[in-house]
Amino acid sequence: MEITIIGIAGGSASGKTTVVRKLGERFGSQIQVLGHDNYYRAHDGMPFAQRAQLNYDHPDAFETEYMVSHIQELKAGRAIEHPTYDYAVHNRAKETVRMEPRPVIIVEGILVLEDSRLRELMDLRIFVDTDAEERLARRILRDTKERGRSLESVLNQYSATVKPMHEKFVEPSKKYADLIVPRGGHNKPALDILECYIEALLRRSPYFC
Repeated sequence: MEITIIGIAGGSASGKTTVVRKLGERFGSQIQVLGHDNYYRAHDGMPFAQRAQLNYDHPDAFETEYMVSHIQELKAGRAIEHPTYDYAVHNRAKETVRMEPRPVIIVEGILVLEDSRLRELMDLRIFVDTDAEERLARRILRDTKERGRSLESVLNQYSATVKPMHEKFVEPSKKYADLIVPRGGHNKPALDILECYIEALLRRSPYFC
């Protein structure tokens, strides 16, 4: 099987997940998605209060070498046990999800373009670009409703780590992108182009669309 790796990066709550979800709705089991968040380092021996204070937006928070090995396994035609992450307890969950190789594999996360090991495995690099104010508003809604966080904890984390790490690591990684998508999942023309590209890959057509 010829496998194409597509990296999708961008700031926290920029719309990456929406883009990936819509691609999943369009292509279903023909694509496979690996989320960088699921490769946060496990901290089983650390108390919850201490885990809650960790900087989850720094590259060192991720076990990226583990993700790299999984992408290499999939490209070699072998299945993996994809880890899962529990945001409510700030730790990697015990459950894994078995993933089989697919013709198109999407690697998604805020820092997937920041790491050269991941970039070298990608055939297409995408950066989802959204204004900081909108990203913060989306993050507040997401983390309070979906991840059980308090408003105070979301704002404290944003000021302490999310914003400075975005400026130091995420935003500079935009220079590695082949395609920049403003407004995330709300940018229908960009999504149409990306869907057309993936359709051509799945058909292994010499034509773009």
